[in-house]
Amino acid sequence: MRILSPRAAPALLAHGSAALLLGALAFQHWVGLAPCALCLYQRWPHVVAIAAGLAGMFLIRQGRAQAAGWATLVAAAALAVTAAIGAYHAGVEWQWWQGPQACSGTGPVASSAASLREQLLAAPVIRCDDIVWSLFGISMAGWNFLLSGALALVGLRGGWTLTR
Repeated sequence: MRILSPRAAPALLAHGSAALLLGALAFQHWVGLAPCALCLYQRWPHVVAIAAGLAGMFLIRQGRAQAAGWATLVAAAALAVTAAIGAYHAGVEWQWWQGPQACSGTGPVASSAASLREQLLAAPVIRCDDIVWSLFGISMAGWNFLLSGALALVGLRGGWTLTR
């Protein structure tokens, strides 16, 4: 029994990715949670997934299922990339590993008052290793990993089926 038709995969990936991206933007602009650098990196693959999913939807309507399958696989790959960044970011938040020095490290020690001032002015305001919101103990980066990863698996199966 099939729960989802492979022909529906491009739409699911485009809409799912759009929902995740819009959710992140809503948290930023309506709730006031400014994104860190890793949060921003997670957004760009969603843009690719949306575009590829929309292309797949168009190709399905044109009767070009095999080409739609390839577009779906591109969307699935983009979702896998954002899921991987989300997993890395969640690990940084839980201090399982070191994050990028620019947003989670201590930085170099200042040698003078002038260099300290320069470092403070250039320092990012938002740290990558802080969890600013969570649901059921899972941060936004963790949710991005889980949801984008699930969408990537659906897209992989749907895209693979359409290309054959």
